[in-house]
Amino acid sequence: MSNQVVAYVLIVTDVGKEHEVVQQLLEIEGITLAQTVYGEFDAICKLECNTLTTLDLSITKVRKIQSIIRTMTLIAG
Repeated sequence: MSNQVVAYVLIVTDVGKEHEVVQQLLEIEGITLAQTVYGEFDAICKLECNTLTTLDLSITKVRKIQSIIRTMTLIAG
């Protein structure tokens, strides 16, 4: 069993900025997947970190991306 903390972040971006945001997400440590999606959210990313502290730091970096309006974080069990 892995000790990694896995989380998914659902993201709403400014109109037309979803592809730009995905490129910025892929530069953040811990993000193993980032892609655009259609529906209520514009993008999703998957984070894999060793600790909740590291996860918190990575999510903070995600939320600081200027074109992101709102996020919803889901921590996998």
